[in-house]
Amino acid sequence: MNVVFAGPDEDGLGDALRDRGAEVTHIDGIANRPALEEAGIHDADVFLLTDVGQATSVVVARDLNPEMRVVAYTGESLPEFVSGQRVVAVDPALLDAEAVADELTA
Repeated sequence: MNVVFAGPDEDGLGDALRDRGAEVTHIDGIANRPALEEAGIHDADVFLLTDVGQATSVVVARDLNPEMRVVAYTGESLPEFVSGQRVVAVDPALLDAEAVADELTA
């Protein structure tokens, strides 16, 4: 499984995914089109976002790879324009990183 990760990883989700065999590419900085492409979004199985301030990247990522799953792992609400993008929103207060990694890699 290939995961492109954008935003901070305060809960250790990237490590939990790696522990389960996922290949995780973390984008440092803004997840714009060039950064997404460099991170391998075309071949990603999952785009994982933890910073709703970068929600525009969901639209760009979905345009580049319409078949991948998009997961927002944040306690903040996503902007309205992202609601039509088939995003699974998970609140870290409800599911910890280990549980999310288990579900994504199952």
